[in-house]
Amino acid sequence: MHIGYCRLVLHLPEVTDLKGKRQVARSLTARIRNKFNVAVAEVADQELWQRLTLGLCCLSNDSRHANEILSKVVTFVEESRRDLELLDYETEIISGV
Repeated sequence: MHIGYCRLVLHLPEVTDLKGKRQVARSLTARIRNKFNVAVAEVADQELWQRLTLGLCCLSNDSRHANEILSKVVTFVEESRRDLELLDYETEIISGV
């Protein structure tokens, strides 16, 4: 079994308060969960208005498949939400669990 983990750091330039950030976070996490069947959660920067850090996790029998899923999520976020800026992301595959 292989575990794929990805951390996305997003800049939300149009958000002016925490309520707006929460709306963006809820919407984005729901869309990612529904489309890719991965676990998604806000993992850091909870008190910063314009920064959203998401952690994503998937399980697979093949490490390449796990990496492909996470890559597709990153591409989806970049293409579907033009109002958000992807600042950074990192991917890690843990094999042999």
